Amino acid sequence: MEEDIKLFLEYLTVELGLAQNTKDAYERDLKLFATKVKKSIKTITRQDVIAYMYFLKKERYAPSSMARKLAALKSFFRFMTAEGYLEIDPAEVIEAGNKGTILPRVLNRQDVLKLLETPDEATDEGFRDRTMLEVLYATGMRVSELINMPVAGVNLQMKYVIAFGKGSKERIIPLGHYAVEYLEKYLNVVRPRLLHEGSKEKCLFLTIHGSGMTRQRFWQIIKGYGHMAGIRKELTPHILRHSFATHLLDNGADLRTVQELLGHADISTTQIYTHLTNKRLKTIYEKAHPRA
Repeated sequence: MEEDIKLFLEYLTVELGLAQNTKDAYERDLKLFATKVKKSIKTITRQDVIAYMYFLKKERYAPSSMARKLAALKSFFRFMTAEGYLEIDPAEVIEAGNKGTILPRVLNRQDVLKLLETPDEATDEGFRDRTMLEVLYATGMRVSELINMPVAGVNLQMKYVIAFGKGSKERIIPLGHYAVEYLEKYLNVVRPRLLHEGSKEKCLFLTIHGSGMTRQRFWQIIKGYGHMAGIRKELTPHILRHSFATHLLDNGADLRTVQELLGHADISTTQIYTHLTNKRLKTIYEKAHPRA
């Protein structure tokens, strides 16, 4: 992983302009992981990352240190996946809780609503952003699937979209009526204004320059709206995907259906969301039952 880590550190310096101390901390954390795992980056799995987190817990690392080391790993693997060096992000749904529990971060329904209502719909950019957030929460798509979705992948009459997932796999995902309403106006009114004259751009969501949006740009957008909405959790593009899955399970959806909607090849990846649901049920039980 040495060369991969060097590439990532160069990205931190050149693209993000991070301070030397911050870059050094990333380097230490990533080299510790590489030393313990001893595998090439393309063979690292989600189980390797989880095993590493349990190693840190066994070695009595403080929760804050574990969280920082996991954050470094998530940033590293997110970069390698976005740049095409990896097809699957092995740290995608992993989170280190206060007691070493490994769970994805999610928003409650109130915070999702606050986030959705933050963009200024009076502007083309704001309406596009609201539409992107509505579609992301309505479908649970990966951000890469959202930003690469072609116009041809949307069927408003039948109320579904086609997501082009990992390994060039396609899956049909139904749309809720809110997402359909926003997509109708976006496609008929807003997108034509963003599309430059004579352009043949096929991407559904466009920037003000008339081109497709990058993953990094959307990350900046969602973080900005999170701050504006007063949401204390640090937002990542995947947080609406995690929230989508958790809220479906909370409301009675079966695990196989959620697996298909998310496009998970292995149901064990989807099962991580059931821990969140079980944890929430236990909290409600303890608060509500007189002899809990």
